[in-house]
Amino acid sequence: MTKSQPSTEAVWTRLSADLRRFLRRRVADDHAADDLLQETFLRVHRSLGALRDADRVASWVYRIARHVLLDHHRRASNPAVALGDTEPEDEPDGRLCSLRCRGAGWLDDMVRTLPDGYREAVQLAEVEGLPQQAVADRLGLSLSGAKSRIQRGREMLKGVLDRCCRFEFDGRGNLMDYEPRPDRTVCRDCDE
Repeated sequence: MTKSQPSTEAVWTRLSADLRRFLRRRVADDHAADDLLQETFLRVHRSLGALRDADRVASWVYRIARHVLLDHHRRASNPAVALGDTEPEDEPDGRLCSLRCRGAGWLDDMVRTLPDGYREAVQLAEVEGLPQQAVADRLGLSLSGAKSRIQRGREMLKGVLDRCCRFEFDGRGNLMDYEPRPDRTVCRDCDE
Protein backbone atom coordinates (compact mmCIF):
# COMPACT_ATOMS: atom_id res chain seq x y z
CA MET A 1 0.00 0.00 0.00
CA THR A 2 1.52 3.26 -1.11
CA LYS A 3 -0.77 5.66 0.73
CA SER A 4 -2.41 5.65 4.13
CA GLN A 5 -6.09 4.71 4.35
CA PRO A 6 -8.37 7.63 3.49
CA SER A 7 -11.21 8.50 5.84
CA THR A 8 -14.85 8.05 4.85
CA GLU A 9 -15.21 11.83 4.98
CA ALA A 10 -12.29 12.29 2.57
CA VAL A 11 -13.75 9.72 0.17
CA TRP A 12 -17.16 11.43 0.41
CA THR A 13 -15.65 14.85 -0.31
CA ARG A 14 -13.71 13.54 -3.29
CA LEU A 15 -16.30 11.25 -4.91
CA SER A 16 -19.87 11.88 -3.74
CA ALA A 17 -20.93 14.37 -6.44
CA ASP A 18 -19.63 12.25 -9.33
CA LEU A 19 -20.93 9.07 -7.75
CA ARG A 20 -24.41 10.55 -7.36
CA ARG A 21 -24.44 11.47 -11.06
CA PHE A 22 -23.31 7.91 -11.87
CA LEU A 23 -26.16 6.47 -9.79
CA ARG A 24 -28.76 8.95 -11.03
CA ARG A 25 -28.16 7.93 -14.64
CA ARG A 26 -29.05 4.35 -13.68
CA VAL A 27 -32.22 4.80 -11.61
CA ALA A 28 -35.65 6.33 -12.13
CA ASP A 29 -35.54 9.32 -9.79
CA ASP A 30 -33.49 11.58 -7.54
CA HIS A 31 -34.72 9.98 -4.32
CA ALA A 32 -33.59 6.53 -5.43
CA ALA A 33 -30.18 7.94 -6.39
CA ASP A 34 -29.84 9.61 -2.98
CA ASP A 35 -30.80 6.38 -1.20
CA LEU A 36 -28.30 4.38 -3.24
CA LEU A 37 -25.58 6.97 -2.62
CA GLN A 38 -26.21 6.69 1.11
CA GLU A 39 -26.15 2.87 0.94
CA THR A 40 -22.92 2.97 -1.05
CA PHE A 41 -21.17 5.17 1.51
CA LEU A 42 -22.49 3.08 4.37
CA ARG A 43 -20.82 0.07 2.75
CA VAL A 44 -17.69 2.11 2.07
CA HIS A 45 -17.54 3.16 5.71
CA ARG A 46 -18.01 -0.42 6.94
CA SER A 47 -15.40 -1.84 4.56
CA LEU A 48 -12.79 0.91 4.46
CA GLY A 49 -10.40 -1.17 6.55
CA ALA A 50 -10.42 -3.83 3.81
CA LEU A 51 -9.18 -1.41 1.14
CA ARG A 52 -5.82 -2.79 0.05
CA ASP A 53 -4.66 -0.08 -2.32
CA ALA A 54 -5.49 3.50 -1.37
CA ASP A 55 -4.35 4.60 -4.85
CA ARG A 56 -7.37 2.77 -6.30
CA VAL A 57 -10.02 4.08 -3.91
CA ALA A 58 -12.21 5.49 -6.70
CA SER A 59 -12.44 2.18 -8.59
CA TRP A 60 -13.09 0.39 -5.29
CA VAL A 61 -15.94 2.79 -4.42
CA TYR A 62 -17.48 2.50 -7.89
CA ARG A 63 -17.34 -1.30 -7.62
CA ILE A 64 -19.29 -1.03 -4.37
CA ALA A 65 -21.77 1.33 -6.06
CA ARG A 66 -22.28 -1.16 -8.90
CA HIS A 67 -23.07 -3.87 -6.35
CA VAL A 68 -25.53 -1.53 -4.59
CA LEU A 69 -27.19 -0.83 -7.96
CA LEU A 70 -27.35 -4.53 -8.75
CA ASP A 71 -29.00 -5.23 -5.38
CA HIS A 72 -31.46 -2.38 -6.03
CA HIS A 73 -32.42 -3.72 -9.46
CA ARG A 74 -32.76 -7.26 -8.14
CA ARG A 75 -35.17 -6.03 -5.47
CA ALA A 76 -37.07 -4.02 -8.07
CA SER A 77 -37.38 -7.01 -10.41
CA ASN A 78 -38.80 -9.24 -7.66
CA PRO A 79 -42.59 -9.00 -8.06
CA ALA A 80 -43.19 -9.62 -4.35
CA VAL A 81 -41.06 -6.59 -3.50
CA ALA A 82 -42.49 -4.48 -6.33
CA LEU A 83 -46.08 -5.20 -5.32
CA GLY A 84 -45.66 -5.06 -1.56
CA ASP A 85 -48.18 -7.31 0.16
CA THR A 86 -50.42 -7.67 -2.88
CA GLU A 87 -50.77 -11.20 -4.21
CA PRO A 88 -50.48 -11.72 -7.99
CA GLU A 89 -54.09 -12.90 -8.32
CA ASP A 90 -55.24 -9.60 -6.75
CA GLU A 91 -54.12 -7.66 -9.81
CA PRO A 92 -57.12 -7.50 -12.18
CA ASP A 93 -55.52 -5.05 -14.58
CA GLY A 94 -52.47 -7.16 -15.43
CA ARG A 95 -50.12 -4.86 -13.52
CA LEU A 96 -48.05 -7.81 -12.30
CA CYS A 97 -47.17 -8.86 -15.83
CA SER A 98 -46.21 -5.31 -16.73
CA LEU A 99 -44.01 -5.03 -13.65
CA ARG A 100 -42.32 -8.31 -14.43
CA CYS A 101 -41.64 -7.22 -17.98
CA ARG A 102 -40.36 -3.79 -16.98
CA GLY A 103 -38.41 -5.29 -14.08
CA ALA A 104 -36.69 -7.71 -16.46
CA GLY A 105 -38.10 -10.81 -14.79
CA TRP A 106 -38.01 -12.34 -18.27
CA LEU A 107 -34.32 -11.62 -18.81
CA ASP A 108 -33.23 -15.06 -17.60
CA ASP A 109 -35.43 -16.70 -20.25
CA MET A 110 -33.81 -14.63 -22.96
CA VAL A 111 -30.28 -15.23 -21.68
CA ARG A 112 -31.04 -18.98 -21.79
CA THR A 113 -31.61 -18.72 -25.56
CA LEU A 114 -27.95 -17.79 -26.13
CA PRO A 115 -25.38 -20.44 -27.18
CA ASP A 116 -23.63 -22.16 -24.24
CA GLY A 117 -20.37 -20.18 -23.89
CA TYR A 118 -22.07 -16.85 -24.46
CA ARG A 119 -24.97 -17.68 -22.16
CA GLU A 120 -22.61 -18.36 -19.25
CA ALA A 121 -20.54 -15.23 -19.89
CA VAL A 122 -23.58 -12.94 -20.11
CA GLN A 123 -25.23 -14.59 -17.09
CA LEU A 124 -22.13 -14.07 -14.96
CA ALA A 125 -21.34 -10.52 -16.16
CA GLU A 126 -24.78 -8.99 -16.63
CA VAL A 127 -27.12 -10.88 -14.33
CA GLU A 128 -24.77 -11.80 -11.48
CA GLY A 129 -22.70 -8.63 -11.86
CA LEU A 130 -19.26 -10.27 -11.79
CA PRO A 131 -16.29 -8.24 -13.04
CA GLN A 132 -14.87 -9.42 -16.37
CA GLN A 133 -11.75 -10.84 -14.72
CA ALA A 134 -13.93 -12.99 -12.43
CA VAL A 135 -15.87 -14.19 -15.49
CA ALA A 136 -12.56 -15.07 -17.16
CA ASP A 137 -11.42 -16.99 -14.09
CA ARG A 138 -14.72 -18.81 -13.71
CA LEU A 139 -14.85 -19.84 -17.38
CA GLY A 140 -11.14 -20.59 -17.71
CA LEU A 141 -10.56 -17.86 -20.29
CA SER A 142 -8.05 -15.07 -20.71
CA LEU A 143 -9.33 -11.63 -19.79
CA SER A 144 -9.45 -10.59 -23.47
CA GLY A 145 -11.27 -13.84 -24.31
CA ALA A 146 -13.86 -13.18 -21.61
CA LYS A 147 -14.32 -9.57 -22.75
CA SER A 148 -14.86 -10.74 -26.32
CA ARG A 149 -17.33 -13.44 -25.27
CA ILE A 150 -19.30 -11.04 -23.07
CA GLN A 151 -19.42 -8.41 -25.83
CA ARG A 152 -20.56 -10.92 -28.47
CA GLY A 153 -23.08 -12.39 -26.01
CA ARG A 154 -24.48 -8.91 -25.36
CA GLU A 155 -24.89 -8.37 -29.10
CA MET A 156 -26.67 -11.74 -29.41
CA LEU A 157 -28.92 -10.84 -26.47
CA LYS A 158 -29.69 -7.48 -28.06
CA GLY A 159 -30.81 -9.35 -31.17
CA VAL A 160 -33.11 -11.55 -29.09
CA LEU A 161 -34.55 -8.51 -27.34
CA ASP A 162 -35.07 -6.69 -30.64
CA ARG A 163 -37.06 -9.67 -31.95
CA CYS A 164 -39.32 -9.43 -28.88
CA CYS A 165 -39.97 -5.72 -28.49
CA ARG A 166 -39.36 -2.32 -30.03
CA PHE A 167 -37.47 -0.22 -27.49
CA GLU A 168 -37.37 3.56 -27.15
CA PHE A 169 -34.36 5.13 -25.45
CA ASP A 170 -33.59 8.66 -24.33
CA GLY A 171 -30.46 10.53 -25.36
CA ARG A 172 -28.46 8.90 -22.57
CA GLY A 173 -29.44 5.39 -23.57
CA ASN A 174 -31.96 4.89 -20.75
CA LEU A 175 -35.02 2.82 -21.61
CA MET A 176 -38.05 5.09 -21.89
CA ASP A 177 -40.70 2.77 -23.32
CA TYR A 178 -41.18 -0.52 -25.09
CA GLU A 179 -43.79 -2.03 -27.35
CA PRO A 180 -44.02 -5.80 -27.80
CA ARG A 181 -43.79 -6.86 -31.45
CA PRO A 182 -46.94 -8.61 -32.70
CA ASP A 183 -44.93 -11.39 -34.38
CA ARG A 184 -42.56 -12.10 -31.48
CA THR A 185 -41.61 -15.71 -30.82
CA VAL A 186 -38.85 -15.41 -28.23
CA CYS A 187 -40.58 -13.99 -25.16
CA ARG A 188 -43.68 -14.32 -23.06
CA ASP A 189 -46.74 -12.26 -23.81
CA CYS A 190 -46.07 -9.59 -21.22
CA ASP A 191 -48.44 -7.03 -22.72
CA GLU A 192 -51.66 -9.00 -22.22
